[in-house]
Amino acid sequence: MSQARPAKGTRDFAAADVLRRRYVVGVLQRVFERYGFAPLETPSFENLDTLMGKYGEEGDRLIFKILRSGDYMKSVVNPTQPKASELTDKALRYDLTVPFARYVAQNAGQLAMPFRRYQIQPVWRADNPQKGRFREFYQCDADVVGTSSLWQEVELVAMYHHAFAELGLDVVVRINHRGLLAGIAEVAGLGDRLIDFTVALDKLDKIGPDGVRAEWRERGFSEAQCAALEPALQPMGDLNATLDRMAAWLSESAAGAAAVEELRWLVARASATGRLELDVTLARGLNYYTGCIFEVQALGVAMGSVGGGGRYDNLTGIFGVPGLSGVGISFGLDRIVLCLEELGLLPELASGPQAMVFQFSELESDFAFQVAESLRAAGVRTVLYPEPAKIKKQFDYAEKIGAGYAVMAGAQEQATQSIQVKNLRTGEQSSVALADLAGFAW
Repeated sequence: MSQARPAKGTRDFAAADVLRRRYVVGVLQRVFERYGFAPLETPSFENLDTLMGKYGEEGDRLIFKILRSGDYMKSVVNPTQPKASELTDKALRYDLTVPFARYVAQNAGQLAMPFRRYQIQPVWRADNPQKGRFREFYQCDADVVGTSSLWQEVELVAMYHHAFAELGLDVVVRINHRGLLAGIAEVAGLGDRLIDFTVALDKLDKIGPDGVRAEWRERGFSEAQCAALEPALQPMGDLNATLDRMAAWLSESAAGAAAVEELRWLVARASATGRLELDVTLARGLNYYTGCIFEVQALGVAMGSVGGGGRYDNLTGIFGVPGLSGVGISFGLDRIVLCLEELGLLPELASGPQAMVFQFSELESDFAFQVAESLRAAGVRTVLYPEPAKIKKQFDYAEKIGAGYAVMAGAQEQATQSIQVKNLRTGEQSSVALADLAGFAW
């Protein structure tokens, strides 16, 4: 098998792919900035201790670690059984939220609070590649830190609906609350095992109710505890009816009752922005969420979530800056593009040059270059064929690169200052004065 292929879980992007991604990113950037978010970029890798312990046990296993540089084996005490800390101290970023929290902690005294930023950069996960899931992919995040106001959750839900409406993609925003999950664990007598409970529950759509029950048992839950958790596996219904059911079920849990009230407040205001559903199985599987959590599902296409996020009150405290509440959401660029492609929702995007200037001989090369430059100055995407060649060869090349028009810049055109322009799609040919070339309907 040829070695000339990208690493597993990564991809090359041809011109058409890049243009589709740029289109989606452009929409998201406009929406982010419309809501007052400013751009931020952080390094592609972080210190390992910045990332470890922030994503739960499953997330930590998916972090790509980087070997120490230089002759790192010299400091290894036992070369046959080296410690992980002796081999690596850095890792590729797993997401954009933890690096953002690290940045906020580092610059807390200089940032205007609340601090709002958006970030569009690649992340890496040592995951098992499958449709819509890659080891290298882009995240498009928007976060607010420095306020506990639930209006931020309302605005982020509205921003989700606004962005996907501009993309033409029908979605449903699924919501839950980590306090609700804590309340469920509490009433089931599992208050100290929230992570074990939620890690399994978060897999409900993949392994089904029986699979979740089996995993709970594998984690040591008793039959009585599994039975007490059973309402969490039941189908959700109307938003307010489900909240009423949750309120009755969790009435003995202060955390659960408070979460229900927060969700009622959010639902009352965010429902008007677009379709919203409560899903008590939604756990996100990440340790740092503490409040409302979100996940976005595209309708009409079999795809995983195309966005997600939530509130993370304690994240910056890990970096020595306690008391800063934050909330953020992420858009999955790769999955969004796949959804738009599958549903035929991508607009026609120009991927080739509008014009290609032909060369006929070395004598007219300077003239051909001047014609090409005049078109570029007018904003026309233009390719200059690099050398005189047979006309058929130049026409074949123009077709392969998707040029819209052939522009003839030979001796006759130079003498008459009149350029022959041929539409390569219709075959129609026009004679255009050089002075009027920039204004031609390309």
